[in-house]
Amino acid sequence: MPLPTKQNLLLWLKKLGPGLITGAADDDPSGIATYSQAGAQFGYNMLWTVLFTYPLMVGIQIVSARIGRITGHGLSTNIRRHFPAWLLYSIVSLLLTANTINIAADVSAMGEALSLIIQGPAQLYTVMFGLISLLLQLFIPYRRYVRLLKWLTLSLLGYVATLFVVQIPWTEVFMRSFWPAIRWKSDYITTIVAVFGTTISPYLFFWQASQEVEDQLADPYAQPLIRAPQQAPANFLRIKIDTYVGMGFSNLVAFFIILTTAVTLHAHGITDIQSSAQAATALRPIAGEFAFLLFSAGIIGTGLLAIPVLAGSSAYAMAGAFKWRNSLERTPMQAKRFYGIIAVSTLIGIGLGFTPIDPIKALYWSAVINGVISVPIMVVMMMMAVRPAIMGQFTISRRLQIMGWLATTIMAIVVLAMFWTD
Repeated sequence: MPLPTKQNLLLWLKKLGPGLITGAADDDPSGIATYSQAGAQFGYNMLWTVLFTYPLMVGIQIVSARIGRITGHGLSTNIRRHFPAWLLYSIVSLLLTANTINIAADVSAMGEALSLIIQGPAQLYTVMFGLISLLLQLFIPYRRYVRLLKWLTLSLLGYVATLFVVQIPWTEVFMRSFWPAIRWKSDYITTIVAVFGTTISPYLFFWQASQEVEDQLADPYAQPLIRAPQQAPANFLRIKIDTYVGMGFSNLVAFFIILTTAVTLHAHGITDIQSSAQAATALRPIAGEFAFLLFSAGIIGTGLLAIPVLAGSSAYAMAGAFKWRNSLERTPMQAKRFYGIIAVSTLIGIGLGFTPIDPIKALYWSAVINGVISVPIMVVMMMMAVRPAIMGQFTISRRLQIMGWLATTIMAIVVLAMFWTD
């Protein structure tokens, strides 16, 4: 079999978009903090969670992507059209709350990370990163901005590189990845919910569906598949590859973060990590300066990738709920309320860093909130995906139904277990 040419490789890389960016944004600074806490507190006994969630994540993200590409509308618009208003407003309100807390934690973590690297005031750097992210979203056209976000996904490779500067007992890692010592205690169950909540997050559903719509609008020859069924085979293949690669990249990095903190922090008795910056600091005396710098730089890169996804998913949700113009292809003057939500979400996130509210502690619980609210959203998505009135001839296959409902059921079981053991 001939090796792929450079031209073919570049062609496939260009096809990666919504799935790759969505997956990479899942490993934001708040996710890094959650994975670091899981590894520090429970060692190798949390590695199984990212292996277990991978097929579930792929299934539900493919469903969200198909809904967007087939209907030509994001999740919020589809929920408004086909479900009760109270359900829509409840979902959007909870999503906005969780996303804003996430933004606050992410910009704070980025400020702290830069302060660790070059010294200086962390709060000033927090404001700087928040404003840079906001200005990029406001003034860079969508097509150019997507290319920037793709390049930012490379920042996650820093967490792969840390494995080359620490010693890994691979036999034990393999054993614990598939046969973990599970503890049926409230702290262990809550951490599982937090990991699941930061891995299978509602903002990712809204973002990937909306990005499929954005890509369709950016292509003058593309139409919603419900109106152009001949475009379906190529787009379904692209969505499948994009999502498998994006979610695989996301979970591989999450696996390495848990592994790095397990083999360093947990092994040295450091079991309480409240932020990603704290994890980087704790790594310094154990794994060395290079690991510390890689971990810290990764926090900044993933934050710049994740903040527009968090703020953008909030804006798409609000715009769809209230019939506002919404597209990153439009200028701020053409979609004032859409961009207004992006600005307000980001600015509130920055502002929370200057209040007595501890965004880092709130972060962990925002992951738990994400885990809880993801269940009704996933139920609604699965109900939409099998309705011919919404999906036309492209209702999802039996296999995808099984994957989607399995992901939904497992999330529900984990959330119920958290309340049961609390």
